[in-house]
Amino acid sequence: MVKLNKIYTRTGDDGTTGLGSRERRLKSDLRVASYGTVDEANACIGMARVHLAELEPRIDAMLARIQNDLFDLGADLSTPDTGEALEYEPLRIVQSQVDRLEADIDALNAALAPLRSFVLPGGKPAAAALHLARTVSRRAERLMVELRTVEGEIVSDAAMRYINRLSDFLFVASRAVNDNGALDVLWVPGQNR
Repeated sequence: MVKLNKIYTRTGDDGTTGLGSRERRLKSDLRVASYGTVDEANACIGMARVHLAELEPRIDAMLARIQNDLFDLGADLSTPDTGEALEYEPLRIVQSQVDRLEADIDALNAALAPLRSFVLPGGKPAAAALHLARTVSRRAERLMVELRTVEGEIVSDAAMRYINRLSDFLFVASRAVNDNGALDVLWVPGQNR
């Protein structure tokens, strides 16, 4: 279990931060940006939960699990896989977390009205907040994809599958919150020409 006694350490005053491997990197490093953006997506999910906790307890429970998974993903990303043995077993995203996310997507999607157009972020406040979380999770995914292209940087296949499914889940959840799609705001191409 993580134990945080002191919130400020002053070790980051030079613009660096410590990874799970104890290596120090610039706060602008692509790996740090990746797990920082995962954390940002998690905060957006927290805001969505504020709007739907009492209205949609089933979706709220799914989001609570996802928030915990996102801390796992952050831990995974903050401990680079170098192939070398560590003093401890690092926390990694595993396929069962991806499988659970897919099952949640399928469960929510089963009741949704078919789409006739792209969906604009909106409808109920919780749906709009879920769309915001979706876009931030897509940014995290783009950063993780970019990180994978850097020589010597490894991002696991399971972590990539998880972040990709997350944005799918958030899209489906936003539609579920919008009365299973009935309150979706649809894009009308060229409407304002």
